Amino acid sequence: MSAAGGTADFFYRESQRLGYVARSALKLIQMQKQHRLITPGAAVLDLGCAPGAWLQVACQNLGPLEKGGVVVGVDVKKVKVPSAHCDSRVRTVCADVMTLMKQQARAMSPQERGFSVILSDMCPRISGITTKDEAISCELGMRALSLAIGKIKLKESDYSDTIEKYLSSTDPDPDEDGVLRRGGNLVLKFLENEDVSGFGKFCKVKFKKVSLLRPKATRPSSREIYMICEGLR
Repeated sequence: MSAAGGTADFFYRESQRLGYVARSALKLIQMQKQHRLITPGAAVLDLGCAPGAWLQVACQNLGPLEKGGVVVGVDVKKVKVPSAHCDSRVRTVCADVMTLMKQQARAMSPQERGFSVILSDMCPRISGITTKDEAISCELGMRALSLAIGKIKLKESDYSDTIEKYLSSTDPDPDEDGVLRRGGNLVLKFLENEDVSGFGKFCKVKFKKVSLLRPKATRPSSREIYMICEGLR
């Protein structure tokens, strides 16, 4: 593994030393330390879960087995649950999030009551065509957002143009109710672009607190940024 710069090498080595399957674990660990997104006994949905690093961190934060909780990972690839840091509360489903219906996602949750945390680390395969990569990133973010909060209705506002641009990525799904419980937390991943601010303005209407974070473990060459949405209204 050769990474750009010594800092990147450090985070790769550190993730390996700690038993994680990828450096991305350290990104979620930072988010968890700063925002306490996952609480003991939480029901967590991890979208784009390959190779499983966020499954590991999510499970570590569920607390002891008697606290209950569940972590469900969804990915278009078949993902084996990592042996380290995971227990019987973690499982994976092979499915394409872009065609996953809300009712299907809800059926994966405990008593079909929905999830208390939804994490999306989905990212497009980087083509090198900046505008294309940015657009796919926003489509993935929109899909995760609509799964979480339900049917997105536009109102005339300073974010409506941004949201309307990506609405087609939420179709077809007749279910108007999202699978994130009230008070729940959502993490979305984007490639930095001018539309991210529109998503942020929209999410601030739906959540009590919205912030952006570029984790320390992010590769220097990467343009990825995470939108952390806390407390669904």
